[in-house]
Amino acid sequence: MVSVLVSFSFQESGIFINFVPNITNIFMQLLSPQVFPDYQLIDSGDYEKLERFGKYILRRPEPQAVWRKHLSDKEWETRPDAYFKKEKGKNISGEGNERGEWILKPNMSQQWFINYRYKEMKLRFRLGLTAFKHVGVFPEQASNWDFIYNTITSLRELYSKQPIKVLNLFAYTGGASLAAKAAGADVTHVDSVKQVLNWSRENMEASNLTDIRWVLEDALKFVKREVKRGKIYQGIILDPPAYGRGPEGERWILEENIAELMEACGALSDKQNSFCILNLYSMGFSSLIAENLIKNYFPHYPDIAFGELFLPDDAGRKLPLSVFCRASTMSYKENQ
Repeated sequence: MVSVLVSFSFQESGIFINFVPNITNIFMQLLSPQVFPDYQLIDSGDYEKLERFGKYILRRPEPQAVWRKHLSDKEWETRPDAYFKKEKGKNISGEGNERGEWILKPNMSQQWFINYRYKEMKLRFRLGLTAFKHVGVFPEQASNWDFIYNTITSLRELYSKQPIKVLNLFAYTGGASLAAKAAGADVTHVDSVKQVLNWSRENMEASNLTDIRWVLEDALKFVKREVKRGKIYQGIILDPPAYGRGPEGERWILEENIAELMEACGALSDKQNSFCILNLYSMGFSSLIAENLIKNYFPHYPDIAFGELFLPDDAGRKLPLSVFCRASTMSYKENQ
């Protein structure tokens, strides 16, 4: 017997499915940041997006925006402080990223800062214009930062005399690491690119946080070694790319390596009190794949939520940017 409750809202919509008599609660949701004053998706369409990060407006490619733009061509031309111009013949890197260059107006800075706040969490990110169209932060992940902060806060009540250990894999510039640290966790941040680790450290210092453990290594190799050492973590966060390279040339292909990585991570997870988040940015991947991976390799979680992360533009369109699955040994609703 299946009981289904469907609810919708602009900020967050979802399907709650409760299988009886199985104890697992499964939440299917669409999530977007609830309060993020320093970010705005102004418009999207024709494979582009027009965004505001702090005081600057950027125009850059977006393959998911297959509909038509809402604003006029003139507004798209005049409003951006910088736009990303794809390099002909070299648009796609080995990791699937678009190569190109940023064309800047005279008042535009190469680097600047934005803030994100939630409850007592105060994060600050240094942004920059990269050759792969990225700027150093993925705003749709703010929903996960809130979840991380809430869940670790709850875990600290259970582990009052020992640290909450969190492992962040493919951690990029560290939004999830900062959220975990702001909640009081001991954080291990793993990425294979030294420049990205340095960028993450800048964000930590700008956020007035300290003592994140930085690891420059291939994620799968690191996790396997942690399993051999008998390490246990109360939080595991994974944000694997479709393609990637380790610092020693190790090759990562999502479809080929994700099951092995998830199995190893499952062995690191605290079976009593813990959480896990899996983000998948690869186009064509369903959130059901993320859910199946969590259920298969983390069977100790009674609460599982999966779905999509999106950003709403000012015209009301929802731009899908990532599928996710997150699970916890605690009540999911309490930690949203």
